[in-house]
Amino acid sequence: MKTTLSQATLNFLQQPLGSFINGKVITTKTQESLEIFNPATGLAIASVPICSKQDLEEAVQCAHESFIDGRWANMRPAERERVLYKLSELLIEHQETLAQLETLNQGKCIRMARAIEVGSTAEYIRYIAGWCTKITGDTFDISIPSSSTDFTSYTKRSPIGVVGAIAPWNFPLSIAAWKSVPALAAGCSVVLKPAQETPLTALFLAKLAIEAGVPKGVFNVLVGADGDIGQQLVEHPTIRKVTFTGSTAVGKKVGKAAVEHMAHFSLELGGKNPMIIMDDIPIKQAVDGIMIGAFLNSGQVCAAASRIYLHENIYEEVKTELSKVIKNLVVGDGLDEKTQISPVVSAKQQASIKAHIAKAKAEGATILSGAIPEDSTGFYIPPTIITDIKPSARILVDEVFGPVVALIPFKETQEVIKLANETEYGLAASIWTHNLNEAMQIVPKIEAGTVWVNAHVLIDPAMPFGGVKQSGIGREFGKTAVESFTELKSVCIAYPKLPQ
Repeated sequence: MKTTLSQATLNFLQQPLGSFINGKVITTKTQESLEIFNPATGLAIASVPICSKQDLEEAVQCAHESFIDGRWANMRPAERERVLYKLSELLIEHQETLAQLETLNQGKCIRMARAIEVGSTAEYIRYIAGWCTKITGDTFDISIPSSSTDFTSYTKRSPIGVVGAIAPWNFPLSIAAWKSVPALAAGCSVVLKPAQETPLTALFLAKLAIEAGVPKGVFNVLVGADGDIGQQLVEHPTIRKVTFTGSTAVGKKVGKAAVEHMAHFSLELGGKNPMIIMDDIPIKQAVDGIMIGAFLNSGQVCAAASRIYLHENIYEEVKTELSKVIKNLVVGDGLDEKTQISPVVSAKQQASIKAHIAKAKAEGATILSGAIPEDSTGFYIPPTIITDIKPSARILVDEVFGPVVALIPFKETQEVIKLANETEYGLAASIWTHNLNEAMQIVPKIEAGTVWVNAHVLIDPAMPFGGVKQSGIGREFGKTAVESFTELKSVCIAYPKLPQ
């Protein structure tokens, strides 16, 4: 059954849209606009004016003013907590509208949009809200020599200032919150730049933030071309922290731009994530694990498993069963409740994935695919398995970011550890075995920021998430995320010793 768009969803799409600056929508019609497409049909569903350089300056300036005058940073921590908790409640109140907008704009299955983009994001905001009242420093003894003076020393964390946040298109609402809410919890002001393909739910989030009680000017959203407005944002000297999720190539440029004016930065970048399945795992469990770990959100997940290493004793069985499963998957419009694999986000991404598959075939690999809707104008890619892969094949190196997995057999544990680590990336990995001793031996040897055992792509607000090597710098989630938006100040107080 296909979801019928609500009147609230239609009203949002029909109203004037634009960047959200200082508590209001900027709807200048003389500016160039971005066409926003429905990936299921390839048709435009909205048009949003691209912000000008003047708009960007206004957004950064009003964020700076809001930080300096303390309308948010100086608010009682308990009050900031209350406001952010209210924001989480508003997400649930508008769950269906947000989910429908996300599916229309990004393409993902409506069930996932409801559960993850809205439901899990609301939980994340509630969790982070609690940190408003728990930002602490340390006291410690120091050893400065003096016969007449005592010392007390402690550290204090203060909000870092104006944050430039850049979110990607695969989980537009969730990652917008991951970037913005910890910064708000720390007392910072935020200028958020969503991906040019998927700005709608970020704009909705900004409206809800004002309704929840975030003061005007504290949370701003800029709509524009990724390589233009995004670059101007990270280069702006007023920005004190940049948080970015996206490709490694762009992330390096972001980091360099931030360093030029000595802004802090955190980068959550690409991945070519291995899944290692030992021969004690039942075939059904192996297939189910691959389906969730590799094909969630049509494979458009930075932590998705894309290199599946199967012990040779189960390789053929898993390949056969997995092939049967993907051929029976329902590929279609994300608004259809029956859909299991939805379209990818854009024509550009569709073309990129097709090129990766064609390259693998040209290098001698075998391609096993499911089906896509007939006569569709949408951006569909069939769920795809690639086998018979040469060690030098690019499909083992390049991040595809789509519903495509490579299956590789292995024989020995030490061999598969070496294969898993033979990548410039180090975002995530998983090990599948019921042998606890083996799992505990392998985990420390895997070069990744997150290693799951008998699971994949599961995240939690309390569990830090981020990469090593070319997969990034810094961590999202948990205490670490909030503290990354603070400056640490050391205080040393000298006073006369009391007479003995």
